[in-house]
Amino acid sequence: MSIANLSHLTVRYGRRTAISDLTAEIPDGCVGLLGPNGAGKTTLLKTLLGFVKPSGGSATVLGLDANREGIKIRQRIGLMPELDCHIPRMNAVTFVAYAGELAGMPARHAMRRAHEVLEYCGLGEARYRDVETYSTGMKQRIKLAQALVHGPRLLLLDEPTNGLDPSGRREMLGLVRDISHGKNVHVIVSSHLLPDIEETCDSVIVLRGGQVAQQGEMQALRAGDVLQIDVELAAPSAAFLEAVQKRGGIVVQQLGTRVTLSLPAGTANPARFLFEVARDSAAQVRGFHPATRSLEDVVMGSMNA
Repeated sequence: MSIANLSHLTVRYGRRTAISDLTAEIPDGCVGLLGPNGAGKTTLLKTLLGFVKPSGGSATVLGLDANREGIKIRQRIGLMPELDCHIPRMNAVTFVAYAGELAGMPARHAMRRAHEVLEYCGLGEARYRDVETYSTGMKQRIKLAQALVHGPRLLLLDEPTNGLDPSGRREMLGLVRDISHGKNVHVIVSSHLLPDIEETCDSVIVLRGGQVAQQGEMQALRAGDVLQIDVELAAPSAAFLEAVQKRGGIVVQQLGTRVTLSLPAGTANPARFLFEVARDSAAQVRGFHPATRSLEDVVMGSMNA
């Protein structure tokens, strides 16, 4: 299933093209949106919300046309912006309740929900304080609270850990995981911090130059096409490495008895390949498993493609 579909989407600001003929399906769950500055991440979020009209193509969000049904979409989506969005001289509970009313909630219902989401976000004891007096971490939490107050089906988080210390970052990421995996709310996390995406997201979309450079489930993207093998050598390591290369493999890295190999294209049985190499070199293979790339490897690979 998908929460949004983009078909040949193009967005221009004057002569500059921010998104170019972008076609993608944004899956449900928790999705990470990555890319360098100018890649089109912010423009894409604004387009999904109906704030920016595409020059060509189309975008649907939760089954609604982003070009024609922006108000309906925004009633179903919660946005946690990167920049502070509080109203001066307004306390937290009044501010969050007001955000609920702007989304179409009755005033009494909005106030009740404001108390609930502030408690959930860890601001229950500070709900009657002016937001201006909040610390950076508290301001991040109230941005999350105002995005949650109306019970959205989809949550857009723009740099949710911006400015947080390690403790605050862990707590915020814990809330994101709980929302996306325990509250049945779909989440799109736009961030330049790769560890945040790795900790919270099920899938990733990498943008480059207004187009999709890489997309897929986190586990599949991080699974490399190499096998990581732990080798106990009965002969000098050069014999094992030479046998690998003779059979068309590539030695990526060697750290003691642990060797990372890239197997030849089309290798149907990695275990058989390794056992034959071990036989040729008189080395003993103690175990092996698929190598895992970091998200940084995935992103850098797509940027350099």
